[in-house]
Amino acid sequence: MKVLMINPPYSSSKYRFIGLVAPPLGIAYIAAVLEADGVEVKIIDAPALELDYETIQKEVINFSPDIVAITSVTPTLNSALKVAQMSKEAHPGCLIILGGYHPTFTYQELLKNDFIDLIVRGEGEYTMLELVQSLQKREDLKRVKGIATKDFITPPRPVIDDLDSIPFPARHLLPMKDYKIMNMKLPVGTLISGRGCPYQCSFCASSAMHGQKLRLRSSGSVVDEMEHLVNDHKAEMLAFMDDTFCLNKKRINQICDEIKERKFDNYWGCTARVDTISEELLKKMKDAGCITLFLGVESADQQSLNELNKNITISKIKKTFELTKKLGVRTIASVVLGMPGDTRKSIENTIRFVKKLEPNYAVFSLATPYPGTDFYMKSKDDRLIKTTDWSKFNLLSPVIETVDCSLDELKKLQKRAFKEFYARPIYLLKQSWMDGPIIFKTALTILKEI
Repeated sequence: MKVLMINPPYSSSKYRFIGLVAPPLGIAYIAAVLEADGVEVKIIDAPALELDYETIQKEVINFSPDIVAITSVTPTLNSALKVAQMSKEAHPGCLIILGGYHPTFTYQELLKNDFIDLIVRGEGEYTMLELVQSLQKREDLKRVKGIATKDFITPPRPVIDDLDSIPFPARHLLPMKDYKIMNMKLPVGTLISGRGCPYQCSFCASSAMHGQKLRLRSSGSVVDEMEHLVNDHKAEMLAFMDDTFCLNKKRINQICDEIKERKFDNYWGCTARVDTISEELLKKMKDAGCITLFLGVESADQQSLNELNKNITISKIKKTFELTKKLGVRTIASVVLGMPGDTRKSIENTIRFVKKLEPNYAVFSLATPYPGTDFYMKSKDDRLIKTTDWSKFNLLSPVIETVDCSLDELKKLQKRAFKEFYARPIYLLKQSWMDGPIIFKTALTILKEI
């Protein structure tokens, strides 16, 4: 059995502003599980390799797979469908599978396409393994949990409780030299130390995909993978891609202790909620190599934060950024502009607020209701969504209007936010002391692309 896994072309992402092109760990995890069972697997990461559709189609023909499995988030759906259709045309006998966040929540709509055979819903490692085994044995696919076809839908598959049991992602199948951060092809290694999120932020589909229970890998397994990235893939910078890395302080302390015991000295960064960071914890993290935090700020308006169900306060945001500056830890502030309750005035206040926080970098996203979120359901019910083009659900294109801002006005405000933040001479001067030419290259890229 031959399985070809594809991350489809994707030209628009908010993360391009911080120069991040990251490995598709989801399909790499699935590939590792399949390979451990003796399945022949190939991965095509089109964004990293900058492949066009014609080249992908040639790869499908040359590999002649039994299964083509394509991962998709909402803004890559159109691209994923194009890859699926041309794969079916190039190799009619193969089974076309879609998986990932968007297919999980919209499988009924997607199965209306005659070139889509099956949808994998939720976490895909053991669903794909059982699916492949059933196909090889010619068993009834109705026994495989977590799939949907045109003829039947099976019950959801329980999430994977023991994350240590999953092998490391099959990075040997990925173009590791083509991933980058801060607009440089600096060898970067990404990893995930846990799944699930107990928080219920209205705009995030994580808990719907991975459950509300936080499932954590052991500290030993996490540091083993950090060493694997450095020793086997020459990674110089490591980034934890967890939805919220710092939630369980005991486990973070264990990871930091493990890092120090092994004398592991590479730098790393992670995501964090502002209400999970204390001075004691951040000092320990920094001592263990943490140099960057990706923090959700979202808004300067407390009412907006409440409506987002963030469960954080403006005061806590300020205190956390003061703490990071005190301890010399870089920050990337993540902001959302244009939620339904936002006004031009509240957006302008948020832009000013972020500048006063003085993060090292800032990402200003436009409010985007993704399938699987409460925000999407409410926006759909209230008929706020102004487009059916999923490619525009990329956090850079406006798709909903606010009480006093049209789509065009929201885009102008986003551009203004980026320009006001990155084009400040005082900002460029301060950052040049820390990041040197990197900040100038990042700022020029942002100002050019927006």
